[in-house]
Amino acid sequence: MLTTHQSIFSTTLFSSLCVKVKVKKNINGETRISMAKKDDISQKSTPNPSLKIVSQAAVAVLGLGFIDAGYSGDWSRIGVISKETEDLLKVVAFIVIPLCFFLIFSISKTGKD
Repeated sequence: MLTTHQSIFSTTLFSSLCVKVKVKKNINGETRISMAKKDDISQKSTPNPSLKIVSQAAVAVLGLGFIDAGYSGDWSRIGVISKETEDLLKVVAFIVIPLCFFLIFSISKTGKD
């Protein structure tokens, strides 16, 4: 399993474990293998802010999807879901929507701890 990026090769098997492995070619054509210790995940205390926004947006879209599928009537009218499934989604939305709000606010608080 080698991944090629121009003159840099990195093995994904060893990179995912505990070290970064890179094989570089010099101008002379010589091959050099370099290994570096991966950063410890526990040392990084704050997550990437853009990752927080994307994850919050994904949770919000999930919640809005339950509301749309349960209450719009469009999905059952065009035959994607049955009327019974639509009624079930209306009930499940009462559980999923508060859970989505909880997840969105808990994701926003992870950087302030």
